[in-house]
Amino acid sequence: MQWQTCVLLLCVTAILADDEWREVKTSQGVVRGRKHPTEDIYTFYNIPYATAPVGVDKFKAPLPPPVWLEPYDAVDKFVVCPQAIAFPGLIPKNSVTKENCLIANVYVPNTNKKNLSVAVYVHGGAFIVGYGEALKYTHLLDTKDMIIVTFNYRVGVHGFLCLGTEDAPGNAGMKDQVALLRWVQKNIASFGGNPDDVTILGYSAGAASVDLLLLSKSAEGLFHRVVPESGGNLAAFSIQRDPLEIAKTYGKKLHFSDVDDINSLGHFYKTTPLEVLLSDPFFDRTDSTFMFSPCVERDIGVETFLTESPLSILKGGNYSKLPVLYGFANMEGLFRIDLFDIWKHKMNTKFSDFLPADLQFESEQEREEVANKIKMFYFGDKPVSEENILGYVNYFSDIIFTYPMLWATKLQVEAGNNQIYLYEYSFVDDDVPVVPHTDVQGANHCAQSMAIADGKNFTYPDESLATPEYQNMKKIMREIWHNFIKTGKPVPEGSSLPAWAPAGADRSPHMLLGQKIELRGVLLEERTRFWDDIYQRYYREPVPPSPASHFEL
Repeated sequence: MQWQTCVLLLCVTAILADDEWREVKTSQGVVRGRKHPTEDIYTFYNIPYATAPVGVDKFKAPLPPPVWLEPYDAVDKFVVCPQAIAFPGLIPKNSVTKENCLIANVYVPNTNKKNLSVAVYVHGGAFIVGYGEALKYTHLLDTKDMIIVTFNYRVGVHGFLCLGTEDAPGNAGMKDQVALLRWVQKNIASFGGNPDDVTILGYSAGAASVDLLLLSKSAEGLFHRVVPESGGNLAAFSIQRDPLEIAKTYGKKLHFSDVDDINSLGHFYKTTPLEVLLSDPFFDRTDSTFMFSPCVERDIGVETFLTESPLSILKGGNYSKLPVLYGFANMEGLFRIDLFDIWKHKMNTKFSDFLPADLQFESEQEREEVANKIKMFYFGDKPVSEENILGYVNYFSDIIFTYPMLWATKLQVEAGNNQIYLYEYSFVDDDVPVVPHTDVQGANHCAQSMAIADGKNFTYPDESLATPEYQNMKKIMREIWHNFIKTGKPVPEGSSLPAWAPAGADRSPHMLLGQKIELRGVLLEERTRFWDDIYQRYYREPVPPSPASHFEL
């Protein structure tokens, strides 16, 4: 009797162990994922999707991923790419920084169904910080009809030094993203996913990333729908205006003087430790950039990510016209509220210092005249102060996030894309603080992204702590995102939500996602018309690294 009991226990243990782990055969070898502790899904963490070159080659495009003969245990090793410390607590204390940091995480529902839709999320962080697991999306899998992929890509100088040379051609971080999408095409069917049904989503710099991927020939055909959440390809922070000048400026800040010799400059960046190169997060810059970001590359005979400016591509229409769910929160500019007490004085002293980097002028006089016109539009004839702090919020909302996205909407529709779905997210509840010096609440930068992700907010992962109103809003937002990932429409026929038509060139209609869900007309009409006029006159096109400055490193 005793041996029969032992055999039975061994069988039960084997079944439990079998259920605990799931093996998937990839092009690199077998990976073993584990059952999630609380959700009915399997998680495959830390899968190398490419190899980041290291040492003096660290700015080059990614290399093929490793292969293995024994099963690879895809457990979370908390790997993050090297990066600046922008905010305390942004990177978990148990994280492990590795120069070769290109790993993917795959979330698979516990189902035998195949050809599941695939959602690839690109993390934000101003192209300077962040990691794939910063937000989690397990509740999007409650319907068991999609797979979610998150991943790391190189950030800051590491990912976006752009010298136009063989050793630092530019856009390493974007080429990482393309490598990830190619990995998905090659491997996702093994996990039960459909490589012909891929949606790319991103928040903040991740939104700018997916919006840029839409324009890149290197990424064409790798995805089928796009969801940029609070960030766009025309934003000043999305593209370096003059990458060589930026590299020189930062070199000087790091006490390197021979910046005009491209050979010496390249050697400096290649040999300086990453912890030194990544010591500045650039978050207090007044020109609405964070220095290092994607660039327009110089063609040097290797595969490029982008060789033409986003504006030029959008105007020319030479890109795939895919369904796009495009929008932002109603007070994105709260992103800059922590700097208000310092910046209000500087803005009153010289407002032109706060113009975005993608504007240019023929003279200093013209620059000051336009700056005064902009200041008058947002603040009237009064100084920037506590009395008009909402003007401060709107100003930074518009120059960093809302106007670039609305401009791109117009250009996409004019180029023939009739599948752009616009929204403004404005939901607030009792947990949302009022804007300082007012009695007004607003939805902060990427508030809609948090509504879709797991947790109450970035700090509290327990959703049960959220108010009932916010829990209901999260349910609605996930339904809309789920609809779009599955069908390319945020509100398909038969939905109980209000009908949602795509936008026209006038940026109308748009869906208000707030206390009420309702379709409205033109989005931010007055503010958008104001910036249309400014950008038609003064837009500064980004340039590639100058060929005249080129020598082999």
